[in-house]
Amino acid sequence: MLEQMDPTDEQIERAVAVLRAGNLVAFPTETVYGLGADASNVSAIRKVFAAKQRPVNHPLIVHLADTEALKHWASVVPREAWLLAETFWPGPLTMVLPRAAHVPRELTGGQNTIALRVPSHPVARRLLMAFEGALAAPSANRFGRLSPTSAVHVREELGDAVDFILDGGDCPVGIESTIVAFRNSQAVVLRPGAVTADQIGEALQSEVVAPTASSPRVSGTLPSHYAPRTPLKVVSADNLEEVLRRESAQGPVAVLARRGRPEHTRTTLWQVAPDDAAGYAHHLYSLLRRIDGAGCHLIIAEAVPDSPEWTAIRDRLMRGSVEDLEVAAVATGT
Repeated sequence: MLEQMDPTDEQIERAVAVLRAGNLVAFPTETVYGLGADASNVSAIRKVFAAKQRPVNHPLIVHLADTEALKHWASVVPREAWLLAETFWPGPLTMVLPRAAHVPRELTGGQNTIALRVPSHPVARRLLMAFEGALAAPSANRFGRLSPTSAVHVREELGDAVDFILDGGDCPVGIESTIVAFRNSQAVVLRPGAVTADQIGEALQSEVVAPTASSPRVSGTLPSHYAPRTPLKVVSADNLEEVLRRESAQGPVAVLARRGRPEHTRTTLWQVAPDDAAGYAHHLYSLLRRIDGAGCHLIIAEAVPDSPEWTAIRDRLMRGSVEDLEVAAVATGT
């Protein structure tokens, strides 16, 4: 069952005081926990980059209390953006728009665009309304590592680097927001998430197009990201047991699969993930964190289905993995 927690008014007030003092507050969103800072305070924004050990050219997502705040942070809000906001906000959708002149370039990675969203998590909404401003809030973890979906994960990742943590329980969605930009009145999905390309296309009644080399840089799109410390490799369901036998000869191996352990299979840890995409996404990072601490030399993840609702999960597994074992086997003739 999903763990829900409701911080007290006093905890919200303390979080607001920490933010107004230019310091950092971790808080839950429906996607993952964010590391929040006053989006108008350059000194506070720099603390986010330092705490995460994040490259300064990697832009942040700014969280807003309501849709009307778009006008303050974006210089241009096209009709398509208003339509998506009306359809999906509050919710796990981020939109990349031309930045307003006053927006600190530290937020944008030096680009002329800014990433904005209105979260739906009740704790995030309480915090944003009490703060009466916008929060720059990337995931509350070290850069490139697994995003946190509980307050415990934040403490494990950042320790004293975060000044205050609002504990709202487990994040319902469990993976980062969909990120969308616009090109010639068409939506461009820059990062897949819980809001699918099909849903975006249906809302706009137009085709969603692929990103190009000139598309804005956004969070979570580097080739390697969302990675556990233990090497992770993704293999097809048909080849999982064969690869497991080969790799187990080198040392302890953990498996993340959507089916139970075969009787004849010997492995240190076999973790069963939910069979549905929403359940899998919700548990993905917490399961990988658990496996990551099992002392194995390798995590083998069973490939997930090749269907639209699994697109974001395939993306996270791909970015969190090292070279695919099956490709390597073909290349070496093994």
